[in-house]
Amino acid sequence: MSDVHNIVAKVWKLCDILRDEGISYHQYVNELTYLLFLKMAEETGTEKTLLDGCRWSNLVELSGDPEAQYGRYLHMLDDLGTKGQGRIKQIFTNPTTFLCRPESLEKLVTEIGRLEWHAVGREGLGDVYEGLLQKNASDLKSGAGQYFTPRPLVDSIIRILQPHAGETIVDPAMGTGGFFVSANSAVADGKATFFGVEIVRDTHRLALMNASLHNIPGELILGDALARDGIVLPPVDLVVTNPPFGSKKGADRPLRTDLKYPTSNKQFAFLQLAYSCLKPGGRAGIIVPDNVLFEEGIGTKIRADLMEKCNLHTILRLPTGIFYAHGVKTNVLFFTRGKEDRGNTKQLWVYDLRTRMPAFGKRTPLTQKHFDEFEKAFGKKSDGTSKRTDQGENGRFRCFGREDVKKRGDNVDINWLKDDAGNDREETHEPESIAAMIRERLAIALEEMDALTELLGDSE
Repeated sequence: MSDVHNIVAKVWKLCDILRDEGISYHQYVNELTYLLFLKMAEETGTEKTLLDGCRWSNLVELSGDPEAQYGRYLHMLDDLGTKGQGRIKQIFTNPTTFLCRPESLEKLVTEIGRLEWHAVGREGLGDVYEGLLQKNASDLKSGAGQYFTPRPLVDSIIRILQPHAGETIVDPAMGTGGFFVSANSAVADGKATFFGVEIVRDTHRLALMNASLHNIPGELILGDALARDGIVLPPVDLVVTNPPFGSKKGADRPLRTDLKYPTSNKQFAFLQLAYSCLKPGGRAGIIVPDNVLFEEGIGTKIRADLMEKCNLHTILRLPTGIFYAHGVKTNVLFFTRGKEDRGNTKQLWVYDLRTRMPAFGKRTPLTQKHFDEFEKAFGKKSDGTSKRTDQGENGRFRCFGREDVKKRGDNVDINWLKDDAGNDREETHEPESIAAMIRERLAIALEEMDALTELLGDSE
């Protein structure tokens, strides 16, 4: 892996070339997608799938003539986006280059060509690209952490759910496709079918590139899974997703009408979508913010519906600081669809990986070891039915009966551990945590005000 890390660091450093042009890190990664796709097609011997005149060598042969090379590059982007086939055409659809100076392109082509790609091998090319996506997400200036789920968390969720060959795996908010990369690795001895949806075009492009380099089969759609004309999914085996936070604006396409409880809250809409498309016995792991656990009104109804139709067997309370918005508190809901749509949740297990945990960030990165004890406590069965041990008031893993949850008004925001000072978790908020929560609530309130204004305008 050291060779992969070395190449990632060198490619990332090439962004220095573009700083004078005002190109952001996120724009840089998009630009790299075009160039690395061409270079990696050469490295893997798959250039025959590209159009004549649209290959890495066609750029290299014009080195020394920046103007001609830049012109060829623009033609290649256009031809691959209009005349290419399959994922190639999707990756290059509506391409936008952020390079304004031909000399910058020439420098990138030269430096990328000098890297020792043979050192990572064909199998390592996908890891290089995944590493670049992770660098982009971990850099606060990029703002990309909002859709990049930390790899240790992704891998832990996939190990818990144990996808296997022949299953259909869905992510309705796939981002750059991290869950698919991990799941595809888990079923390396066979094949699974992948289906993903992403609403942001540039992010969708990154996901396609990621899937291509990791040989992930299936369909990755550019679209809105929550829109009225969104994809209607057949019953599937596995749903894994980290939906975007916030509410859906009225200016977007109308919300889909096949969910039992219509709502503009994205997390609750995606949660309903997740358990609605599972086949009996189908499993899910979905990341949600704290408000999904306790919000009243429509939130209470959706949680009750979830626990009727599915066995909501486990909630993992995640530590703060693992996403770019420090202070945002999140959880993973693990559930299994029942054979009948009633009375499936008998008891709920909660694992607190938040209290008495360090403040994660660049100084204290999240690693796989932080999930080891949770995975051991969860057990070996992916549906959450392994024999478990309630660790008591001083432990991290506890069990709560369905009747006890009902008495709480189906509020599953359950905590019992004290911090090191002996305080309840809710009584100890850092200033940055409070500020983050205020920003999140203000953003949602502003979105809802915009939606109301548009609704009133349409009624005039």
